[in-house]
Amino acid sequence: MLFIVPTPIGNLEDITLRAINVLKEVDLILAEDTRHSGVLLKHFGIGTKMISYHQHNEHQITKSLVQRMKSGEKMALISDAGTPGISDAAFLLVRACIHESVPVTCLPGATAFVPALVVSGFPTDEFLFAGFLPQKKGRQTKLKQLASEPRTIVLYESPNRLLKLLEELKELFGTERRVSVSRELTKVFEETKRGTVSELISFYKQKEVKGEIVVIVEGNG
Repeated sequence: MLFIVPTPIGNLEDITLRAINVLKEVDLILAEDTRHSGVLLKHFGIGTKMISYHQHNEHQITKSLVQRMKSGEKMALISDAGTPGISDAAFLLVRACIHESVPVTCLPGATAFVPALVVSGFPTDEFLFAGFLPQKKGRQTKLKQLASEPRTIVLYESPNRLLKLLEELKELFGTERRVSVSRELTKVFEETKRGTVSELISFYKQKEVKGEIVVIVEGNG
């Protein structure tokens, strides 16, 4: 069986009791970065064996992992933070398990875009999750498509590319489109800044940005 197990996006107290129990009881933990996840496992006294599973090796090892699960092993997949499969590896393994009739279950838990969306102040009844935009090829095309999207838009971005994204939004979405930028969610220096694209560009030009970024963009309503 395969368990998809969300891990905290910052504050370690956000892990669930069920997640801790599953990670203790499975035969193997598949982690995006074993060094990073090792800190979490040590904190909660979890001694389960762990191996790396990420976008650079998933094509090579997915088949063998599925065969081991078919033979009776239970595995848990975790990412560095949040719910596996949301902008990181999981899809290939889940699909392979389904194809081979290996049971898959996903525990509820942390994911960065939900708190960022809720505190943005934009409509949450309908929204479009776009995740990370292409860094080069196809980026402008994707942004042009999103410019006319009437629903609230959810984007992930790295700190060093935040200003570039805001400048692109200004050019393609207009200077007055409202945006909410959240970073360091659940951590000591959690921050959400709201305003027009132009206002946020001015703000972040004067500020060094750290931490993972969630950008919520007002729909073109």
